[in-house]
Amino acid sequence: MQVLEARKITKTFPGVVALKDVDISFELGKIHCIIGENGAGKSTLIKILTGVYEPDAGSVLFRGEDTLHHPQLFDNVAYVPQEIDLFRHMTVADNLFIPFDKSGFGKGLVHRRELEERARPWLEKFHMTAQPDQLVGEISVSEQQLLQIARAMIHEQASVLMLDEPTTSLTMEDTRRLFSVIREIKAEGKAIIFISHKLDEVFDLGDEITVLRNGEKVAYADIHDVDVNWVVRQMAGRDVSQAENYRSTNVTSDVLMEVRGLCGERFEDISFTLHRGEILGMSGLVGAGRTELMQAIFGYLPVWSGSVTVEGKPWKLGDTSYSVENGLIYLPEERKQQGILPNMGVKENLTMSLLKKLQFGPVLSERKETKLAREIVDAYAIRISGLGQKIMNLSGGNQQKAIIGRSMFCSPKVLVFDEPTKGIDVGTKAEIYRLMKKHAEESGIGIILISSEMEEVLKCSNRVLTLYQGRVVGEFDAQTADKAHILNAIMGIENATLQGSAI
Repeated sequence: MQVLEARKITKTFPGVVALKDVDISFELGKIHCIIGENGAGKSTLIKILTGVYEPDAGSVLFRGEDTLHHPQLFDNVAYVPQEIDLFRHMTVADNLFIPFDKSGFGKGLVHRRELEERARPWLEKFHMTAQPDQLVGEISVSEQQLLQIARAMIHEQASVLMLDEPTTSLTMEDTRRLFSVIREIKAEGKAIIFISHKLDEVFDLGDEITVLRNGEKVAYADIHDVDVNWVVRQMAGRDVSQAENYRSTNVTSDVLMEVRGLCGERFEDISFTLHRGEILGMSGLVGAGRTELMQAIFGYLPVWSGSVTVEGKPWKLGDTSYSVENGLIYLPEERKQQGILPNMGVKENLTMSLLKKLQFGPVLSERKETKLAREIVDAYAIRISGLGQKIMNLSGGNQQKAIIGRSMFCSPKVLVFDEPTKGIDVGTKAEIYRLMKKHAEESGIGIILISSEMEEVLKCSNRVLTLYQGRVVGEFDAQTADKAHILNAIMGIENATLQGSAI
């Protein structure tokens, strides 16, 4: 039964047509996947289907009623955002029922014992191990994601659940648990809208699929009638090879960086080398210490013991400014929180690491700044409406290209990419892979790629280091490595790196 429908939806912003004549409908008891490249219009459609934006033309109907005249109907659409949006210093029970008056507690005093007792069946229903009185900041990311879904569904009238990239920060096991919960919600007769860039998840979970491209609906199909190549072709408007690899072909014997016996928070006795022109992959489960290791080398986290040399010279640890000035650039996983200044324009974000180059005497040359920003935009094909556009309004892929472009104009020797394609579509992923390959081969930069996606690591890396519980447990040649052996290594199975393709 059709429950939510969008008819001829059009939405424009200054200089941009975000959606044009989009028709889409959702049925109870089905999982409807919406996919498209970054900038295709998915975020705008989500905001219209949840009542955040009003369309310029068209209508949204819930059970046949127009939401424009009855906005309270949007209460039936539960939305779970990509980013964790919880109160970390409050309890699981608090987060589950806030706001209390809308959760049936009235407007008076809320009794803690009653709150926690009413939370227990909800936590059991969503297969959570967290206790009602635990602080949210103390539970795992996967439990937080399940808590967000439980909170969204707490109101019994919600008949549509919308999930935006729900597995971005989850391990494989956590993802399986989440999918089990989603299937149970589907079996209850709810309509589920699932947005993801991970096509394996779409085909594992979905019943039907709608593809957006450049603000228009370009395809719809039953998921069982199509394959991955069809989906990619519809998203990109062209054939995109899934078999292409992006390994550097210009790896030299020159050791660019050498790490010896490094110990710090969440990692211990780490040693490895990085060669000039090499892409070195780092693979491991969430919490294996990959990010902490590279943040320590960059200077953001403390190092307890060990040493680092770059081009044979001792590296100063504990100083991020020194790292940037001497050619080590770290591109963070959480680009929205750590990689950009979201409320500032594209121009300011592109040039903020290059201000010394833009000075005219004691002041900043606006002409030089504009010229440099335009050079980066053109060189990296960043899609913007203007240099004054707030960078937070760009798609994730264009934000990432802006960060890469800014970094490359700092003339780096070593680039660290931490989950560089998180939340990015398949077409833009290929663009970023080509940029990594190009800079490694043509500029001789050493690249360290931290990624939870095995296919990404194998496609892009020359060598792969596997980490488990803060230690390097294996080293593999990516060209000949067996995927199963690498998975065994990152899960801590003994002797995994002694098989087949270990170096």
